Amino acid sequence: MERDAVDLIVEQWARARPDLDASPMRVLGRLSRATRLIERELKALFNEFGLEKGEFDVLATLRRAGLPDGMTAGMLARSSMVTSGAVTNRLDRLVAKGYITRDVDPADRRTVVVALTPAGRELIDRAVAAHIDNERRILAALDRDQQDALAAALRTLLLSLGDEADAPRAPGDL
Repeated sequence: MERDAVDLIVEQWARARPDLDASPMRVLGRLSRATRLIERELKALFNEFGLEKGEFDVLATLRRAGLPDGMTAGMLARSSMVTSGAVTNRLDRLVAKGYITRDVDPADRRTVVVALTPAGRELIDRAVAAHIDNERRILAALDRDQQDALAAALRTLLLSLGDEADAPRAPGDL
């Protein structure tokens, strides 16, 4: 069986501290390392579309929400759980690139409504298709049954940590 970097780390801990059971590192260490490697792959893809990850997240959130008039800036902030300042910076960049509009709601001048422009919709449609293909490539080492088992195990873990469908999301979630 091939060994990865986590195998070495766990073995080193077994030698250095045989009194400790370092087996949780086999899972969490691999999740951590996989996250870093996957994020590198995702960043490279987003760069091909001239986007940062956070910009992709905003465009994808607007597109999948399916709201014809857009979303409020507050809704976007809640969906990503980043500060309103971080959302404002993302929105500023996307407005400058011509991918979204940000307008005051005529019914409530305190509310800002964010919507995709035709260029933004075209870009996110291309980017999300490429993103899904990229994710498929990243997971190609696992067959469908392994992917399903991993997805189910991770769902169980996330639910145990309080990540429910209606719960607020952590920074950077899609």
